[in-house]
Amino acid sequence: MAVRYLLGNEGIAHACLEANIDFASGYPGTPSSEVIDVLRVQKERPFTVEWSTNEKVAFENALAAAWCGVRALCTMKHVGLNVAADPLMTSAYTGVTGGFVILSADDPFAHSSQNEQDTRRYANFARLPCLDPSSVQEAHDMIRDAFTLSEEFGLPVIFRPTTRICHSKGDVDLGEIGTEHRTAEFRRDPKQYVVIPAHTRVLHKKLNEKQPALKKRLVELGYNRHTVRGRTAVVTSGVAAAYVQEVLAGDVSLAIVGAYPIDEEWLREFVDRHDKVLVVEELDPVVEEVVRQVATKTEVFGKMDGTVPYEGEFTPATVAAALEAAGMSATVTFPQAAPVPGVPPRPPILCAGCMHRPTFYAMKKVFRDGIFPSDIGCYTLGLQLGAVDTTICMGASITVGSGIARAGEERPVVCTIGDSTFLHTGIPGLLNAVYNGAEMVVVILDNRITAMTGHQPNPNTGVTATGEESTPISLDAICRSCGVSWVETVDPYDLPVLLDTFRRAKERRGVRVIIAKQPCVIAARKGGIRRKAYEVDLERCTGCGACRLFGCPAIAFAEKNPTITELCAGCGVCADICPSGAIVMEGRR
Repeated sequence: MAVRYLLGNEGIAHACLEANIDFASGYPGTPSSEVIDVLRVQKERPFTVEWSTNEKVAFENALAAAWCGVRALCTMKHVGLNVAADPLMTSAYTGVTGGFVILSADDPFAHSSQNEQDTRRYANFARLPCLDPSSVQEAHDMIRDAFTLSEEFGLPVIFRPTTRICHSKGDVDLGEIGTEHRTAEFRRDPKQYVVIPAHTRVLHKKLNEKQPALKKRLVELGYNRHTVRGRTAVVTSGVAAAYVQEVLAGDVSLAIVGAYPIDEEWLREFVDRHDKVLVVEELDPVVEEVVRQVATKTEVFGKMDGTVPYEGEFTPATVAAALEAAGMSATVTFPQAAPVPGVPPRPPILCAGCMHRPTFYAMKKVFRDGIFPSDIGCYTLGLQLGAVDTTICMGASITVGSGIARAGEERPVVCTIGDSTFLHTGIPGLLNAVYNGAEMVVVILDNRITAMTGHQPNPNTGVTATGEESTPISLDAICRSCGVSWVETVDPYDLPVLLDTFRRAKERRGVRVIIAKQPCVIAARKGGIRRKAYEVDLERCTGCGACRLFGCPAIAFAEKNPTITELCAGCGVCADICPSGAIVMEGRR
């Protein structure tokens, strides 16, 4: 078709169109989100695409589509696969009829994640094939072919790009968008799809019997390949393979593992040709463990002996240092980077005008001695405002808060959770808290969108992934149906009412829910909502610093005098905070 300069996720999405995809579902999670974002707005190929309420729901939708014989994709980030792990394990037993690809994007260095877990472990655990691309082009090619591989073996295929694949750009040789459309037809086969123990025992044996042929096939497809050049070698995988090829000397042999499970005979034949082998891979020593198992006389270096770091994201400099530590030479040397003196740290902060800031401000002001469990979203940045004490995983704020309260902690517990996160996995926690009589306040930060991952819609937004109007759910009604008797919805830009609502919540007992409702400031601007900005009347300003403590990035200081910059979104909360009335709407002085 053409060569285009694309983001990795754009190339992946286009490859799915080339592969005649019929169904796509997912839950947004960086670095995977753009794949569905591209697919849901493209016009070249009609098919079903949805943002699901969580990863388990997305997985089961796509799995069911694949049972109907159509080609299905399910996307998520690595921690999302934890949520989908239950159906993942059993899907290996049931298998699929149509091609089913599970895109689980890993995040070495935890750029936007709570951990650095390795999806390859899930593939090994479930006994499913896993494709691990080393470049943007290979990511495109692999996922295009993954649907065929899935159908050949009747198994779901896991596709594991990492952040540097998803969010790097490169020239991608694209193919033609597929024009084949399959008719969905579910064929009853209880022995395949009803996993009672009698069926499961047979299905497990069949899954194990597929493994030898699967290993051989991955080598035949060229995903696992090697070149022999000398008596020392590097075995590598994923994006680390690109770094290795950038710095590796010409007389060192190279094996690239791009797919799992690894054919042990193929790997042993390569390893045993060498006196010394270095294994370079990000995150867990998945390849290294197999290398050490098959090596009969070769000295092996890698993570397990400290030659290669266990944690974090690799760079060419990391690889060069590992080569040197293993007694091999690199073609490039990298000077040690020195910190630049005088450069202040710039941590991420909430946007100017973000509705979360006044909510945290009011919450802290009323519950001065409170404990504040929180959740996964933009609002995790409330950490910098002293309003986040715990963050574990999606939906955990309510359950952690309930656990703290029921453990006997006497200080008030006030947890925060976003609207999308509440719908993802927060509802069961709220049910549990009410059922078991927890004493706590639940604050749902309703900004009408899934903001942190790129403003994807959710059931609270009123539109589907493809822009079709949908009935927006009522958070208030959900909370009341969970048994919460006291539910208040409030505009967080109305600080006096917000403070009063928190005070009234403090006076009550049981589970209380406050829904702080205001559209995300970025989404509001895109939607054409404009508010008048504010300014400082320096004649009234006393320099008390109250506005500084609020922490809005639109408020700047020259010595002790504040000014309001062009970042101002016009929320007006700072005017309510100022004790001297020195902050006023522009033109009102």
